[in-house]
Amino acid sequence: MAKNANLKAAKEAQNDEFYTQYDDIQKEINAYLEFDPDLFRGKTILLPCNDPEWSNFTKFFAQNFEALGLRRLVSTSFDWAGKVFVLDRGANGDGHVNIHDLEWQYLEGTGDFRSDEVTRLRDEVDMIITNPPFSLFREFMDWLVESGKQFAVIGNLNALSYPNILPLIQSDRLWLGASGVRLKTFITPTGAPVEIADTCWYTNIDHGRRHQRLPLMTMLHNILYSRHPLVHIRCYLRYDNYDAIDVPYIDAIPSDYGGIMGVPIAFLDKYCPEQFEILGITDRGSPYITKRYNRKDYPNYSELNRGATIRLNSKIQVTYTRLLIRKRKQQ
Repeated sequence: MAKNANLKAAKEAQNDEFYTQYDDIQKEINAYLEFDPDLFRGKTILLPCNDPEWSNFTKFFAQNFEALGLRRLVSTSFDWAGKVFVLDRGANGDGHVNIHDLEWQYLEGTGDFRSDEVTRLRDEVDMIITNPPFSLFREFMDWLVESGKQFAVIGNLNALSYPNILPLIQSDRLWLGASGVRLKTFITPTGAPVEIADTCWYTNIDHGRRHQRLPLMTMLHNILYSRHPLVHIRCYLRYDNYDAIDVPYIDAIPSDYGGIMGVPIAFLDKYCPEQFEILGITDRGSPYITKRYNRKDYPNYSELNRGATIRLNSKIQVTYTRLLIRKRKQQ
């Protein structure tokens, strides 16, 4: 909880203007290019919520405009006076672009991605890449998916519990980027670094990493040889209120179990859609709940109904949020 204090404070203050580091952008984009070298060729990219003066997104794509084969680049800021920066192939008549000759201009409005002005830009491009405000991530994703465009955006892993995020992942319309889930360092407008845990890219652009199958051991081998003492002690206990077993570690997922398993949400970073299917998440509205606790029998019923529970030594414990997964039948 403490490790995400910066994110929580920013959300409460509605001040989440964190600049993404150049290396983080480069690493992710290069992974897409390894899978498809011509991904950006002839494409128009929109970088919303990116101040053209300071954004490393704008800097990266402007500097690599020719190398990527882009046709057009549009970057807009989200501030009291929105800015726009445009690079257009052939703008100077020779088919090349000199980024030093171009400057940003002002939009008519603030650059709010929900505005008609920016939405029109969205509808004219091929791809959308950005680090949107964390406090508006849910709304931004609705706006993004509505466009039907290819995209890659930075968010927090906990966003997958949003009702508009997990269904996209289940239907293979959204997945995590190639960089994985990790602690990322952003830069504030004052120039100070700020660390935010469990940060990841959400995208619908394919990359090779998401097709890498997770190596697994059998249930017995995990119980005997797992490096996690908890696996030896609990031996895949069944939930008290879900028809599933608890797998507290991703590397302890058994290869020979065909039923439903509850795994940490960080599993999404290792998720291969050809190997597993994601059925849901442990929360109040899950259709996989088999029991609900009541006030009469359980004084702490509200806490118990938050997620999946385990009955251990006559006591009921609530686990962390779990993704409910199952191996693909062909496996």
